[in-house]
Amino acid sequence: MKNIFKNTTLILGLLFLAISLSLTSCNRSDDEADDLPQEELSDVLLRVTDAAGGAPVVYDYQVNSTTNPNVKLINGHTYNVEVIFKNGDEDATQEIIEAKNEHFLVYNFPNSDITLTRTDDAGSTRGDGNRVGLKTKWVVNTAVKNASAPSQLVLTLFHEPVTVSEASAASGNGVIYGTHTGGETDAQANYNIIN
Repeated sequence: MKNIFKNTTLILGLLFLAISLSLTSCNRSDDEADDLPQEELSDVLLRVTDAAGGAPVVYDYQVNSTTNPNVKLINGHTYNVEVIFKNGDEDATQEIIEAKNEHFLVYNFPNSDITLTRTDDAGSTRGDGNRVGLKTKWVVNTAVKNASAPSQLVLTLFHEPVTVSEASAASGNGVIYGTHTGGETDAQANYNIIN
């Protein structure tokens, strides 16, 4: 009879311990989680279409890749550019649009003279009037300013910035389009600019 009581006590103790551990592991803080954490993004694609005509060309930056795609641009041409975020085979761009007030893209063109205009529609315009930057128009004045230095696009998606602006600023031998304060980086993609 004592063995049955000991076994029952042991089983109940183990059951209580298992339930306690499962409740503890399910406990989460009240902080809002990032709706699109960086570790869930696998690719950042640029769909570049020459305004003079022709089929769009897609340049795929794979997150954490050691190589950057070469984006071919012709001096004097205008391009319509769309940014697409992927999580594996799934398009994650809609998640950014649905949380547009929490996101903002900054375009940095070191060693290029490119004039960028944000062309997002109302669906991708934040409550503060700034456009997220998923759709843009690029006027390529000079794709590669100095042949002895790399020309790039460094594209950064910020999550929950405190303030944002579509304003541009000179940066070294290029221009940065968009400024922000605060927030975290959801994704950063690097592309080589060639002509």
